[in-house]
Amino acid sequence: MKTTVHFYGQLTDITQTPVLELEGIADTDRMIKSLLEKFPGLSQVKFSIAVNNSLVQNNTPLKPDTIIALMPPFSGG
Repeated sequence: MKTTVHFYGQLTDITQTPVLELEGIADTDRMIKSLLEKFPGLSQVKFSIAVNNSLVQNNTPLKPDTIIALMPPFSGG
């Protein structure tokens, strides 16, 4: 199962890539654990998670070819 993760804003600076593909990730909790192991700097910032264009707040199962977006906090103006 392939999961594509898109990083935005300062998260791209931390990961040094705008897109990453992960294999065998069953849910968002496991994805975050995997990303924190690869990029410890992510633990220092807050971010939102979108699964297939829908923001999620709780652990969410991932299906094959899921697209994830990790986004820094939004600011209005």
